[in-house]
Amino acid sequence: MTLQETIFTDDTREDSSAALPDEVLLVVQDTGRALRMETILDFLGCRPRITSPEQCTESLMGETRWLSVMVSDCVSHQSVVLLDTLSRIKTSPPLILAGAAEAFSGFPDALHPRVLGRLDYPLRYPALSACLQTARHLAATGVPAEKAQYQELYRSLVGYHRTMQRIRELILQVAITDANVLILGETGTGKEVVARSIHQCSSRRGKPFVAVNCGAIPGDLLESELFGHEKGAFTGAISSRPGRFELAQGGTLFLDEIGDMPVPMQVKILRVLQERTFERVGSTKTLTTDVRIIAATHRDLDLAIREGTFREDLYYRLNVFPIEMPPLRSRLRDLPLLIDELVSRMEAEGRSGVRFSKAALKVLYHYEWPGNVRELANLVERLAIMFPAETVSPDDLPGKFRSGFSEQDLQAFSMVEGADPMSADIGLPDAGLDLKEYVCDLETRLIRQALDRSGGVVAHAAKLLGMRRTTLVEKMRKYGIQRDDETTES
Repeated sequence: MTLQETIFTDDTREDSSAALPDEVLLVVQDTGRALRMETILDFLGCRPRITSPEQCTESLMGETRWLSVMVSDCVSHQSVVLLDTLSRIKTSPPLILAGAAEAFSGFPDALHPRVLGRLDYPLRYPALSACLQTARHLAATGVPAEKAQYQELYRSLVGYHRTMQRIRELILQVAITDANVLILGETGTGKEVVARSIHQCSSRRGKPFVAVNCGAIPGDLLESELFGHEKGAFTGAISSRPGRFELAQGGTLFLDEIGDMPVPMQVKILRVLQERTFERVGSTKTLTTDVRIIAATHRDLDLAIREGTFREDLYYRLNVFPIEMPPLRSRLRDLPLLIDELVSRMEAEGRSGVRFSKAALKVLYHYEWPGNVRELANLVERLAIMFPAETVSPDDLPGKFRSGFSEQDLQAFSMVEGADPMSADIGLPDAGLDLKEYVCDLETRLIRQALDRSGGVVAHAAKLLGMRRTTLVEKMRKYGIQRDDETTES
């Protein structure tokens, strides 16, 4: 694979959508605190702008699309103008409050739905990162901050791809009903996440959500698992046991991989769907069930019906409201959002996170992701263990992600770090060029510039180049780049 063939020229990729906002308005009275907050936000990939409570109207009423407005603890005595402006803006950006709780005691109730969170000083990275991530999801999905009760839905189903936006809309539409839902999609696309989201957005959210993997339970045990059994119903039944239908009473029963369910069990499930009654194995007592059924499968049920392995009548009973999950390869622009969300969750649990350089992202954009989001989650967790709190470069990715790329290709990816990873392009002179020599020359010059800018401190130069110190040392050795003296290293 040549570099010309791999730099995101595939016209089957989706078109670029509107850029997400990254500017955060800092409403702070204390100059020193404002500068510290500005540094933190800049580190988190935002573009902070500082204003005072008295001078915020022009910024808020302007054309800038703010990612969020971060208000320091000044609302109790100096924010009449700020609160009045926010109250008048119907599409006000989401708010982050920073400071002690008593400083916001007079905060208007009408603005509380717009608040993503309140942070104590000193600001903690996981909490601030989580608030900013939620703000990004709200901006990506177009959901107003007033609908904060649905924030968990948008954090669970990350993405601003139009298909994901439509799926979130479908979830909200069907959640208020008791209609059966059939979720289709490849393994690892998040079908159970959709099922749980429907449950959480429904009136049944206070009741149990019970999941059953129909493909993981042997057919002769599945009936007992779903309907329960009485003592002595079969060998080994030493006591009575309720089934999943009883355990899910009043809530939601999720039948995962229903396409793998044996045909005899399909008949019994059909009866429950029709009559809302069942009997435990070994009992003649009829029990009534009040559960919502959500089913999922990675199989082509139309084909299964034609082959006689799935009942057509059951299919129509389940397929009242279908939702189809897209594979990750069809929404690659969501990769940064997905990675950020996965890392945020790890950090919220007290585990070390990890960062991906733009060059590493470019490599990941070309991977087919047969395991979908589940495979991505595994990769992020693995790299976070191997490179805690570091920035991952293409060389750090497992071999299967780099297969098909030459060393020159990977180096060239690193050389265009500042470009948009989905639209990067390199101009080729009419007479052509020696790519290897060009890349080596460019890499050498950039390393020297980074060393000059950092005063010869290799660790600082490595940060400027978005690579680990050991990687930079290896490249310096490869290109024969010497430091002026050993005392500059730290």
